[in-house]
Amino acid sequence: MVHTLERLAAHLAALSPEEHGFVHVDLDRRPTGAGRLDGWVIPAKDLYDVAGMPTTFGSVRRIRPAEYTEPFLARLEAQGAVIPGKSAVPELGLTIHTEPVGLPAPDNPLYPGRTPGGSSGGAAVMVARGLVRAAHASDGGGSIRVPAAATGLVGFMPAHEGLSAQGFLTRSVADSAFLHGLVPRRRHVRVGVLFEPLFAPVEVDEDWLRSAEQAAERLADAGHTVRRVRPWEYAAETFEAFTDLFTAKLAPLPEAEGLAAWLRWRGREVTGARLAAARTHAAALPRALHESWDVDVLLTPTLAADPPPIGHFARQAPEDNFRAQTQWSPWASLFNVAGTAAISVPWPRAGRPPTAVQLGSVTVDGATLLGLAQELTDDR
Repeated sequence: MVHTLERLAAHLAALSPEEHGFVHVDLDRRPTGAGRLDGWVIPAKDLYDVAGMPTTFGSVRRIRPAEYTEPFLARLEAQGAVIPGKSAVPELGLTIHTEPVGLPAPDNPLYPGRTPGGSSGGAAVMVARGLVRAAHASDGGGSIRVPAAATGLVGFMPAHEGLSAQGFLTRSVADSAFLHGLVPRRRHVRVGVLFEPLFAPVEVDEDWLRSAEQAAERLADAGHTVRRVRPWEYAAETFEAFTDLFTAKLAPLPEAEGLAAWLRWRGREVTGARLAAARTHAAALPRALHESWDVDVLLTPTLAADPPPIGHFARQAPEDNFRAQTQWSPWASLFNVAGTAAISVPWPRAGRPPTAVQLGSVTVDGATLLGLAQELTDDR
């Protein structure tokens, strides 16, 4: 499928904001350079500045004009990519659903009326509808992998420092690898399979469990060492570290309501000693996981169930909302804390939209993880 600005313009004219996922469109914008991304049309996630475009941060109350382009995005333009606009996000990117304050909430193309996930929800919608080949995204607790899983896409989070990494939503592992400048590497790895939720008690839907079982069987048939592992025994401490690291950044937030206000309050409860302990826990986590599981990669379902209706999370009290999001995605934030690469790939299910499985690195690099993901998506 050829993706051009002319084709995008024709589609946008026939779709509502809920259907296309854009909050701002600028089809006259051109790259600042040329190179390996010539011909790529890659919308920017609306948590990040693009000079000359407004940044909404997911709320009509937070809109500001951007005077410069964020460095990750500037590099894309310098390599020839066109940034034709901004994709919808939840307020400050704080949730794994996408319902911006005072702005249209994008609708899931696979499940009309349901969330496409978040926080890169608008990006997922435009790629899932075929409007663009790839869209810019970021992941601070599942925000690339969750919308990928909810809309049948590939979502790769590279290794990173801190909780968050920038990346892309794509339709193929090959496109994700190319955009990150990586060549998938195939070699034998030891895969731990975990079906039990890590960070919240929840009954995992049978379709999502069976998909992970089938993915494990495929990897075993391909010659990898595959075995079940028990849940991480210090999962409660890891999730506490994640919550402290995630919310501490919101403590200085001057204006907040609803969930943002609750997360800010939670962040202001984090003392200097607790923050230091959370960072120490995060730094030690990859080695601790390796010593506990003795595997190179962890395989799980990406989500515990199909996407819920739009409004499902937002109508709950803030603390209940946060808990419910964790129940929907009870594995993703492990790899944000560890700083290791992780990827969600779609898994076909007869008679219904695809589910998804997650591969998270314990010891391997991003190229090896992408190679393993390709083994799961080849010959579909």
